[in-house]
Amino acid sequence: MTESAPSFDLAYVPGITPDKWARKWQEREPLVPLNLVQTAAAEAPGLVRGGEADAALLRLPIDRTGLHAIPLYTEQTVVVVPKDHVVAAADEVTPEDLAEDVLLHPLDDTLDWERPPGLPAVERPATTADAIVLVAAGVGLLVVPQSLARLHHRKDLTYRPITDAPESTVALSWIEDETTDLMEQFIGIVRGRTVNSTRGKQQAEPARKTKKAPAKPAATQARKPASRRGPAPGKGRKPRRR
Repeated sequence: MTESAPSFDLAYVPGITPDKWARKWQEREPLVPLNLVQTAAAEAPGLVRGGEADAALLRLPIDRTGLHAIPLYTEQTVVVVPKDHVVAAADEVTPEDLAEDVLLHPLDDTLDWERPPGLPAVERPATTADAIVLVAAGVGLLVVPQSLARLHHRKDLTYRPITDAPESTVALSWIEDETTDLMEQFIGIVRGRTVNSTRGKQQAEPARKTKKAPAKPAATQARKPASRRGPAPGKGRKPRRR
């Protein structure tokens, strides 16, 4: 029975774009296909634990039981509003600025807070996509990572940065004790390592050990004492006997 050709399956949640890392993968592992699998945020850790994906690009926090998670970057948090909303005229807002507005809190919310600021909605939308539709209908506002605001862009909506709010951290996650060579390759890609970075470190170390100290300038070199040709006149002679 022949073994199947190796591949690397990468799950990623909405809003995260793995394109640049996928291109790097093709350059470094042209014989190993990188299969991209988009999945819901709540399902990403389960795909990794179940072996359906070798790794996942997801948002923290998650249940890390049995999983590694390397934080990669932190996203800006924004509030999505209709274009004719008063918030649209501001450069940025604070939670206090939204105290009189209804804030939608979808069930797939990726921000780590119990409840957004402002007034609670009658019901929690099932998804962020559903919440976006409600924002467009004038039902309320929505606070999300900026990448999700871009993903669900609409011509009648805009977004503004919100300060003093939880932020979303994107991370690379995989199963503990299963860091394969292909996994190490992808870790190096997302961390920005070059192809020869490890080799370069190995070559640089001996160079530091064998490096010779520079020769001292001629002016500072120690001079040898001149050889004495004999005793000075009047010195070192035996006294005459009388």
